Formats: sequence, C-alpha cells, structure tokens
Amino acid sequence: MRRLAIRVRNLVLPLVAIIAVWQLASSIAVVNPVLFPSPAKVWLAAVDMFASGILFKDLLVSLRRAAAGFVVGASLGVALGLLTSRVRLFSIGLSPLFNLLRPIPAIALVPIAVVWFGIGEESKYFVIAYTVFLAVWLNTHHGMEHVPDTYIRAARSLGASRSLEFLQVVVPASAPHIFAGLRFGAALAFLSLVAAELTGASSGIGYRLDEARQYILVDRMFVGLIELGVLGATLDTLFVWIGRQLIHWEQA
Repeated sequence: MRRLAIRVRNLVLPLVAIIAVWQLASSIAVVNPVLFPSPAKVWLAAVDMFASGILFKDLLVSLRRAAAGFVVGASLGVALGLLTSRVRLFSIGLSPLFNLLRPIPAIALVPIAVVWFGIGEESKYFVIAYTVFLAVWLNTHHGMEHVPDTYIRAARSLGASRSLEFLQVVVPASAPHIFAGLRFGAALAFLSLVAAELTGASSGIGYRLDEARQYILVDRMFVGLIELGVLGATLDTLFVWIGRQLIHWEQA
C-alpha cells in the first residue's frame, strides 16, 4: 500500500503543478484563450461531450480499433520474429523486407490502405496492425537472436532436446525483449489509431480531433489529447504490472 501511495503521489503532484501553471497562464492572458483554453474550459467541454454520449462512444470505438489492430499485429510480430531469428531461410528472405518497411510511418500507409480496403474498419485495422507488427517483430527477433550462448551450451550439456531448449531456455531468455516489444507496440497502436481515424471515419478520438480542428474548437481538441494520454499511460502501467507478474525471473 505504501508503494502504491508513493506512485500515486508521484503522479498526482506533477499533474497538479502542470494544471496550476496552465490555469495561471490562462488567467493572466499570457496566451490566446481561443488557441490555448483554460483547464476549466477544457473540463466543461469534456463534461458536455460526456453528457451528449460522444466521449464514451468515441472511446469505445477507438479502443475496439486499437485492440483489434494490436492483436493482429502483435500475433504476427511474435510469430514471424520467432521464425526470422531461428530459421535462416526466413531470416534471409524476410528480415531485409521488414527493415525496409520500418521507416515508413503509419500515416503514409493511410492512402494505400483506403485504396486496398476501402474506408471501412478494415483499413484502420491494417494501419494499426502494420505499425504494431514491425515494433513487436523487431524486439522479438532481437531478443531471440541474442540469447547468451552460455545458456544454449548449458542446456545441451544437460541433454536437453531442441524443443526443450527452445521452450525452457530460448523463450524465457528472450521474454523480456518480447514483452518490451508488446509494450511499445501498444503505445504505437494509439499513435497509428489517430492517423487511421483521420480518413473515412465518422467516430473515434482521431475523428473527433479532426472535426474539432475544422471548427477551431480547441477545448475539444484538448479533451481528445488528454483522453489519448490517459489511455496510453493506463495501458503502459498495466503492461508494466503484467510484465512483473509473468517475467518474475527478470526481477530477481
């Protein structure tokens, strides 16, 4: 409980300080209130969006898209990461292609995703899955490829079969890298979500941000940004907690 209280304090105090400075800057008119609304105005916009049902609806839609894209991208990333790191044929054939694709940002894929899949949900899933896949693949490939040779030699000296060596030595040794890739991929899912929702969407946080931009409703834009920040921070905290429970040997 004490550790939890310390974490809450470390999170709340900086937020309070930021909001206080933000409110002070708004009160003394340091910035244009139209372009940089006060915390009170952003709060009222959030209340209005919640009362109308927009806030909750957009949240559910965006979470569904991010979750679907993450599951597809993460599954493919782990599976192909295992293959490219352990099977030379896959490494030669696929690794150069994936390394070529990695620098391409998600937003650059939006036009071609629309052409391939239309403006429905499939194009949004594709953009999110693409971004997550490359992050998870890279971490999985790197983790599997850099398992210490001493672990492998020790397992073989004890007579472990190849399958046992893989399951009880290689996978546990690379698990921290794989989980780091999943954690990073979850964060990227929200980044690419906004890009995916900027085209051909009628709901979602990204769509609402673009709609607010068209009408210069900066307070509503701030609500969307804060919503994304809270979602990302919550998800990251959840991944850290799950990682500590599953990969307990890394903490030892």
